[in-house]
Amino acid sequence: MRFRKANAVPRLSHAEQVRQGRVVRSAQSALVTTDAVRAFLNTHHDGLRGRPLDLAVASEAGLLAVEQAIRGEAGRRIAAG
Repeated sequence: MRFRKANAVPRLSHAEQVRQGRVVRSAQSALVTTDAVRAFLNTHHDGLRGRPLDLAVASEAGLLAVEQAIRGEAGRRIAAG
């Protein structure tokens, strides 16, 4: 008899996978470095009141809000030089 390991982490639905891929690609194109992308997506954002990656995966509205925040972050980085 074979036993399968239970997944500790629930799988994302297709829609959640699509949103996750889209937000990562948006962050990569705007924030350039891998470290900047990871830090932005995985750190609590006060303006969004949550972790951007979680918000983007949870809903289309969350994704749009995070993409707007990414554009703002990219603009601040450009202005800072």
